[in-house]
Amino acid sequence: MKEKIRIAAGQGFWGDLPDAPVRQVQGGALDYLMLDYLAEVTMSIMQKQKARDPNAGYARDFVPLMKQILPACVERDIKVVANAGGVNVPGCATAVRNVAQELGLGGKVKIGIVTGDDILDRIDDLLNRGVELRNLDTDEPLATVRDRIQSANAYLGAAPIVEALNRGANVVITGRSTDTGLTLGPMIHEFGWAADDWDKLSSGTIAGHIIECGAQCSGGNCQYEWQSIPDLADVGFPIAEASPDGTFVITKHEGTGGRVNVPSIKEQLLYEMGDPHAYITPDCVADFTTIRLADDGRDRVRVCGIKGRPATDSLKVSISFSAGFKAVGTLVYAWPDAYAKAKAADQILRSRLDRLGLKFDQVLTEFVGANATHGPLAGEPSPDLAEVQLRVGVRGDDRAAIERFTKEIAPLVLTGPPAVTGFAGGRPKVEEIVAYWPALIPKSEIVSHVEVLET
Repeated sequence: MKEKIRIAAGQGFWGDLPDAPVRQVQGGALDYLMLDYLAEVTMSIMQKQKARDPNAGYARDFVPLMKQILPACVERDIKVVANAGGVNVPGCATAVRNVAQELGLGGKVKIGIVTGDDILDRIDDLLNRGVELRNLDTDEPLATVRDRIQSANAYLGAAPIVEALNRGANVVITGRSTDTGLTLGPMIHEFGWAADDWDKLSSGTIAGHIIECGAQCSGGNCQYEWQSIPDLADVGFPIAEASPDGTFVITKHEGTGGRVNVPSIKEQLLYEMGDPHAYITPDCVADFTTIRLADDGRDRVRVCGIKGRPATDSLKVSISFSAGFKAVGTLVYAWPDAYAKAKAADQILRSRLDRLGLKFDQVLTEFVGANATHGPLAGEPSPDLAEVQLRVGVRGDDRAAIERFTKEIAPLVLTGPPAVTGFAGGRPKVEEIVAYWPALIPKSEIVSHVEVLET
């Protein structure tokens, strides 16, 4: 058993810094590269792409990235674990296998494929058998939006990733696995942690939680003394140095920008936090109140003392559904009386929409630069504001009404308050709204599948 393994994070979401994984591989010693591509609504985007092209539906950036880093990963035995597969894990794996063969690495790369999370084709069967998949926020049964569902995926835990690694995979591609499982899986594989060693499983889960958002724990988006965080232009992504006893250190490659210290880790720990006593994952229930943090040198924070409890009998399901249409238009009003002009323009626009008889589920106005972020808490803005952006959005099921709204923004330039700009972008676009439906499903309903593809 290794005394320590280094797991690096290379992506915090699909669209993160493209060269971050390359810099992680080139920057120093690693055992694993973890890449998290999937936000809650990303699966619906991928499902749409797959509907248009059966070969699509995964994180396209992942394949050219592997072309860049795969030779070094093979040479230095760096294993890659990524949820880049989206809704087409086999397609993604095939594309990576083709890359390996193009690079002359045939026979040197084994690709683990983790599936079983996609339950879109099983929705009717589940509903017919009484699995209601009620919305965790509203308690509504899923049947109320059945005809508008676009994607449905259960969050798999670390176990299938461990199986793929145990079977020799050096690249593991999953669909909707938990972000934390991408980091926990390598730890279980390397250290042989038991399935009921809740404290260690919770430690690995919290390590995964800390690095799952990439540089957000190493200086990016950090409020604490943000002005003094060095060289964010070259921010270093985090690395978890894990030990068999469950303790770990968060650090980054030497010579990179950003900062890893106790405040930066604390800020990330609070990200997406619900009940700090019960951070529920498929693998365990971690107690964040037991976490102990200590400085361990420059850009190093030691994490220990973590306690955990048995996992629940349910898995979270991420469902997306079509919820109508929206359009958002903006104009900028300049000093003097910038805020008053923007408010007047908003009233004029609303009067015209009423005169046209247009109906919307919601009309939302924001005054960017005055109170868009803090709302009423911002108080009355200064009369000397240099400029205010008027941002008006509408949403509803009637696409024609939304289309008509888009034609009412630009006319304000010549038929509304003076000193306006910011209209060069033209009419706003009508966009489909994809809404998020979180639910729980009994674990007994989900069976993961692991395949190892030879190159």
